[in-house]
Amino acid sequence: MRRTVPEDRGPVRYGPPAPDPGLPVPPELAAVLAAAADRAAPEPPGGGRTVREAARGYWQRRGLFDAPAGPAGAPDRIAAAPGAPALLVALLGAYGGDVLMPRPCPAWWTPQVRLLGRRAYHVPTPAECGGVPDPYALLETVTRVRAEGGDPRLLLLSVVDDPTATVAPPGILSQACEAAVDAGLSIVSDETWRDTLHRPRETVLVSPAEMAPEQVTVLVDLSGALLPPAWPAAVARFPDTPRGHWLHARTLDILAATGALLAAPVAAAAAHALAEPESITTGVRTAAALHGRIAAALHHTLLTAGALARPPRAGRHLYADLTPLRAGLARHGIGDAMELEEYLADRLGAPAPGGHRFADDLGAPRVRLATGPLLGATEAERLAALNAPDPLELPHVRRSLSRFGAVIDELS
Repeated sequence: MRRTVPEDRGPVRYGPPAPDPGLPVPPELAAVLAAAADRAAPEPPGGGRTVREAARGYWQRRGLFDAPAGPAGAPDRIAAAPGAPALLVALLGAYGGDVLMPRPCPAWWTPQVRLLGRRAYHVPTPAECGGVPDPYALLETVTRVRAEGGDPRLLLLSVVDDPTATVAPPGILSQACEAAVDAGLSIVSDETWRDTLHRPRETVLVSPAEMAPEQVTVLVDLSGALLPPAWPAAVARFPDTPRGHWLHARTLDILAATGALLAAPVAAAAAHALAEPESITTGVRTAAALHGRIAAALHHTLLTAGALARPPRAGRHLYADLTPLRAGLARHGIGDAMELEEYLADRLGAPAPGGHRFADDLGAPRVRLATGPLLGATEAERLAALNAPDPLELPHVRRSLSRFGAVIDELS
């Protein structure tokens, strides 16, 4: 039997960060943060009543939280932390065991597993989407790991994916969740990007928590759509089972032990954003549509040049495979994802992390391309893109897209 090697060798490597929104902080959120700036004490471990109540309402509106608030008003199945990495470390510590995740996967997942000394196993994704493992490959991997003495307990997945910018179809997601449950795995569903759908009325989005509610913990990094990346905040929703309540309590223990406490001013901004007043939701939808327009233009340019990329459905990025351009890449001395990353970052003047940073094959010339840098170099240009009826008609956006096209043409 072929040995399944855990990908936890070598040093812990960080980065790249998630795609930046490239847009100014909404004045409304800045005002909320400023009004709470004199709050010197941090939130309690797992967040205070206000932010957890706001998170409960956020999930109730999405059909993922039906239970009423507890006696003190704050739900006992929600935890908040200063950013998704800190919260994921606490979750991994609570669950224990080895971890499975799709290939490619968000760049920040594997370092959290390595920090805890756990084994990470990456499973191929289906052809239709990223973010979830192929169910047959998942079962095969679990069988091999256990036969070799491993202890797989947890599957990480992202139904709305970074890096591939895809949304997992419900049928494929259901098969992956069923395979995980059959294999005795718990699931953590990273739904950071669920509010960044480019065309929400044309995209069917289902959470794994709707399919396997007793096995799924949902994680949302608020920097995906609701807060600026510089204000770290994330929330998790636990299953309403005895084990779910134990996991919640254990997660709070770890957050307390590591000092991962949410800053009070950030908690105030997070609670306001999670409550989703109309001004916030309008801004979120407008920003998502803007990034969708830019991503579609990049996708068209890549396909025209002969590269491959799944159509981007969400987020502020897309994932390109330049394997069909091997001959052109070779002329520029590009033989793998690392060299492609360096070349594009130099030519585009913006980060272009290679697929190897997302646990993809180093030898495959794949790269994540962000849309934020194309919105403009100044705040005025970025605001103009946000407010324009057709951002692709703005001169500075046209120049950015033209420059991108020229760089890709050099490689074709």
